[in-house]
Amino acid sequence: MIDGYNLGMEKGTGIATYARNLSFALRDLGYGVSVLYGKRSAASRDELLREIGFFEGDTDRSPARESVDRVVHALRGPLSRSAVEVPMTGRVISASFAGRMPHYDKIYNAVNVFHRSQSAFKLWGRLSDVAVPQRPDLAHWTYPLPLRVKGVPNIYTLHDLVPLRLPHTTSDNKRLYLRLIRQLKDRADHIVTVSECSKRDIVEITGISPSRVTNTYQSVDIPLALRNKSEEVVAREVEAILGVDYKNYYLFWGSLEPKKNIGRMVQAYIASGSTARLVIIGARAWKAEEETRFLGAEGIINLSYVPFELLVSLIRGAKAALFPSLYEGFGLPMLEAMLLGTPVICSDSSSLPEVAGDAAVMVDPYDTPALAEAIRRVDADAGLRDAMRERGVLQAARFTPKLYRDRLQAVYQGLM
Repeated sequence: MIDGYNLGMEKGTGIATYARNLSFALRDLGYGVSVLYGKRSAASRDELLREIGFFEGDTDRSPARESVDRVVHALRGPLSRSAVEVPMTGRVISASFAGRMPHYDKIYNAVNVFHRSQSAFKLWGRLSDVAVPQRPDLAHWTYPLPLRVKGVPNIYTLHDLVPLRLPHTTSDNKRLYLRLIRQLKDRADHIVTVSECSKRDIVEITGISPSRVTNTYQSVDIPLALRNKSEEVVAREVEAILGVDYKNYYLFWGSLEPKKNIGRMVQAYIASGSTARLVIIGARAWKAEEETRFLGAEGIINLSYVPFELLVSLIRGAKAALFPSLYEGFGLPMLEAMLLGTPVICSDSSSLPEVAGDAAVMVDPYDTPALAEAIRRVDADAGLRDAMRERGVLQAARFTPKLYRDRLQAVYQGLM
């Protein structure tokens, strides 16, 4: 069983992509897969209403009512939460959700379970149990959640420790977050992470034994139909979406949050003097005001969202991808760019050198002039861009779905 904590979010996150990829990897390994959601709207004794509610989306409730709900359940203590199966009969037309759904054999829902368990943990400092109709052989939580399934191995993916390493870049309650990480260090049967950089941080900060932490990396698998779309079609789509020419723009995609270093990236682009446009795709997240203050500058295009099928075309059509993050647990978008043959300019810090290898131009993310110079260099040298494309495809081949499955299988076999 895996959790649907991030899968249930309307716009998704990088961790939602991780959870979806994990579900398909489990399928390919031959495991039955159940997914636990925490939707309010799927609460009903009527099976059809549960199916309808699952795809309806959670209706808005007043902040006061939401707070009362959390307090009431927190006061009950970290008790067992019960989930029910959501039947997927096809009576609800769900084609619009196909791109967001994981692979599953069963879908379970425990009403508001993630928020209620977080409230209970805040009050009691202990993990809550969740019971599902058919107990799994193993529960894999894709995010540090204060939940567990009793009587089976529970493993947790810690993608990074950004709230502790760069506390100014997130809005978490740091005291609560550290308490949860310490609980998981003691209670988890195993910890999974996504880079050697993150593993070092987890071991050094929590004191957990290195033998209880496994780096599985991540993988990227973009459908061949999108990867093999003709350049002519891609160029037409780029022109239609952006109004700019094929290979005449730089591209960033991801949440607009402090760790992504958007402010320095925009300043470097302006200072580079490039005549290519800068395209930024992403919704404004927490603490984004300072980072996004230059998005209205000349030459910059900002889109809050693009469907994945069109995003792939925009990646393929870019002159280069920019990822000057201050910190990343892995950096999946960078791997997507390399797989699609798009040159990458990225940070030389955290996990990004592990993922980039020798395929990217890397710079100090705090050095704006160096980033501007990297843009100028890539902008002016077609031969360099061609070499980066070739090296990028080879580097991406080190993170195939098969290699990812092999690493996961080793973790599961050691626990079951």
